[in-house]
Amino acid sequence: MGDSRITKVVIVGGGTAGWMAAAALSRTMDNLSIRLVESDEIGTVGVGEATIPAIRLFNALIGIDENEFIRETGGTFKLGIQFHDWGRIGDVYMHAFGQIGRSLGMLQFPQYWLRGRNEGIAGRLGDYSLNETAGRQNRFARLPQIPNTSLDGIAYAFHFDAALYAAYLRKIAEQAGAERTEGKIFGVRRNGETGHVEAVVLEDGTAIDGEIFIDCSGFRALLIEEALGTGFEDWTHWLPCDRAIAVPSENAGPARPYTQAIAHKAGWQWRIPLQHRTGNGHVFCSDFISEDEATATLLANVEGRPLAEPRMLRFRTGMRRKAWNGNVVALGLASGFLEPLESTSIHLIQNGIAKLLAHFPDRDFDAANIDAYNRRVRFDYERIRDFVILHYHANQRTDSPFWIRCREMGIPETLAHKIELFRSQGQIVREGDELFIEIGWFQVLTGQNIMPDGYHPMADQLTHDELASFFADIETIVARTASHLPGHDEFIAQHCAAGVPA
Repeated sequence: MGDSRITKVVIVGGGTAGWMAAAALSRTMDNLSIRLVESDEIGTVGVGEATIPAIRLFNALIGIDENEFIRETGGTFKLGIQFHDWGRIGDVYMHAFGQIGRSLGMLQFPQYWLRGRNEGIAGRLGDYSLNETAGRQNRFARLPQIPNTSLDGIAYAFHFDAALYAAYLRKIAEQAGAERTEGKIFGVRRNGETGHVEAVVLEDGTAIDGEIFIDCSGFRALLIEEALGTGFEDWTHWLPCDRAIAVPSENAGPARPYTQAIAHKAGWQWRIPLQHRTGNGHVFCSDFISEDEATATLLANVEGRPLAEPRMLRFRTGMRRKAWNGNVVALGLASGFLEPLESTSIHLIQNGIAKLLAHFPDRDFDAANIDAYNRRVRFDYERIRDFVILHYHANQRTDSPFWIRCREMGIPETLAHKIELFRSQGQIVREGDELFIEIGWFQVLTGQNIMPDGYHPMADQLTHDELASFFADIETIVARTASHLPGHDEFIAQHCAAGVPA
């Protein structure tokens, strides 16, 4: 066993994916030589500035101090995503992190809310969410539970500057022993018998050999696709957006503790507040709008003065047929792409790293182990894909051909079954360890006007008056707790203000 253990890891490409991998491996695996190869001449996409709460698990894994991390990355806190105009023009709802209300017995809160809505005694769903209530008031604190109650407190993630995050991770990885090599990769040397990658060759002829290679080369997919020809599964028939324009802008007011996703006629716009700027972008489908018009739409809806020229990104939604092929594991954009509507890009990197650690091979590269990794990664991609498709498909807009097409398109069976079950029974079944929990699906489904025909009969165990009191108590506690939280900017100023230039 000892003789076959892997000792040399080569990471191809830096950016968020490369340095997350380097930091995680260097902090968790002993006796590994970790070398990351990147070129300062090759840019990174670097627009993924919003995350989901699981990022805190990754940061804890590598021993990050949260306040330091926020300072170093110009970060802010994120309580959820606010959606504008996705169901119908004028609709606004939030996919807030954490639980909403509280369960009673075997039944979760949404079933009581469905009954209360039918009887006219339930308020807005978000009124029972501390995250949403605090978010609407621009408030934040680290509060895992509401004191003296059984109600959950604040669940949060972050917005941050992806380039600063990569630089911060690089510092951590290098302190833990990872080494960086500057240079462009000119060629790949493979084993004639196994087909495995033996080394990458730089422009100056230097060969960097390794036993396992992690491809973090972005859309180029230098190893997983250019060298190994793994293949790509295209999902643009379900997710037709194929372009994004990104531009940073000056902050124009207090930093909201949530991401905004604003639907336009052929796509949507993100708005992500950082301490030193706001990240903006317009994701769109080039079949329905020109790049010039899409750029004009974005600039017309930026709140502060733009700080740079808009940058165009072209992409294809989908995933590699195998994320792990031979002795190459692809992470980040090299493994696949799902648009950042639910802030899953960095999570998919984190997820790939976590599963690689769980399935870390020896030099025999057992096929069953690799197959298990690929099955698990595919499951994650497909379930996140379904959740993103739901946002497009569940619309009632009639103002543009793009939204009509999205509503009328065929959808994966896995998603169709989920919607059908919800329409009939108000039930959401979370399969396996899929990322998005039931309350997340519930917020998007109801936020975009898909309402079930009924609710679970156990919700009838309360009388009408008991149910009204149940709602009133939760709403009062949530409102009172939110009103006592510090302002988001105030919290940052006190605990983790950055010295990042504008």
